[in-house]
Amino acid sequence: MYAGKNSIVKKWLSPKFGMAGWRIDVGNMTGRLGADDLHDEVMRGIRQAMDEVKPDAWLVAENGDFVASDLNGLGWHGAMNYQGFMRPVWNWVNKNSTIGGGFQGLPFTMPKINGRQLVESMSQFSAAIPWRSLVASMVLLDSHDTARMRTVVLGDKAIHLSAMALMLSYPGVPSIFAGDEIGLEGAWGEDGRRTINWENRSAWDHEFLAQIKLLVEIRRHRDGLIHGGLRWLAVEDDYIAFLRESKKESILVFISRKQVKATLDLKPYGYVIKQTLYGESAQGSKIVIASKAATQAVWVVESSQKRIG
Repeated sequence: MYAGKNSIVKKWLSPKFGMAGWRIDVGNMTGRLGADDLHDEVMRGIRQAMDEVKPDAWLVAENGDFVASDLNGLGWHGAMNYQGFMRPVWNWVNKNSTIGGGFQGLPFTMPKINGRQLVESMSQFSAAIPWRSLVASMVLLDSHDTARMRTVVLGDKAIHLSAMALMLSYPGVPSIFAGDEIGLEGAWGEDGRRTINWENRSAWDHEFLAQIKLLVEIRRHRDGLIHGGLRWLAVEDDYIAFLRESKKESILVFISRKQVKATLDLKPYGYVIKQTLYGESAQGSKIVIASKAATQAVWVVESSQKRIG
């Protein structure tokens, strides 16, 4: 399957077929059956086979039951980040806490958490794995096995947009489940797999789609979001703000889940606003936000010393 010269893993990565990588379904159970546990052997074997034929190929696994050792750098490059991103974000923004079977077919009641608990959950997850595993993991709000975010937030477009902006600015590989960008709904996995109506696009949420296109373009072209680290700047019950800093630039992101009044002081960080990329326009070292609903903003910041010079 993976070790042979013409194995399935190697064959489809060869120049003849040109696949860019492999996603392993139910990765946490791969190589496991009853008392037999060959998981690590199989995981590392697939990785070695891929490295032999295409060292830059991406190996990502579905992993609903997170185990840190799976992301120790020797096996999967990354995983579908359910536990360290999707679940905490659902718990922060949901307006539909009793949605049945919404997460991988498992009926449960979602807790309602505040922004501090959100960041604590995300930080605990990311601290347990190498940074390179975090940035190689899929960042997602939903998938073919879950309810859709638009249903999780009971159709609230502003909250949905905040969640999308968070996903598209967080470390990792942004993964939009087809149809989310036009506002498709779904209360569980199969219900969420609705077809996109290409013949009649009047039901699409075109305004929402336009905003997603803007956020995707920012993610694709801003070095801070592609290569930057992660530093939390403000963490409150209803809003969060964080920095993504790379060698080339620094990006500041603000996300709220509801109407907020917030002030961000950049002086302790030595920054001033250089450019507004998305959302609330701002200048100087102090940002004042008074929103009427959930809101999102992305700015380029630069050293205040550089501005003075």
